[in-house]
Amino acid sequence: MSNVKPRVKVPKKAEVGEIITIKTLISHPMESGQRKDRSTGELIPRKIINRFTASFNGETVFWTELEPAVSSNPYIEFSVKFPGEGTFRFEWVDDDGTVYDLEKDVKVG
Repeated sequence: MSNVKPRVKVPKKAEVGEIITIKTLISHPMESGQRKDRSTGELIPRKIINRFTASFNGETVFWTELEPAVSSNPYIEFSVKFPGEGTFRFEWVDDDGTVYDLEKDVKVG
């Protein structure tokens, strides 16, 4: 699925100990496996993002499991206490094992 596109909004700078909000969105159809193709009557195979993980400098700071009832293009927003300068890494895992990832640096300031 080449049109899957993750997007993340993270502050470029934050103070150590500050609570920052991170917003993520991934363009993905999230097929539940329960819909039928109108032209063939066949079930459309399940294909969902089933896990999302956010880590900071290699340490997990947030994760969630997604279910078939989640709508297409899942939006996830969460807050973390900023520990200091470093890199956030975001990973979305698809049913077929495909991992979509994105990294964002945050500076102290």
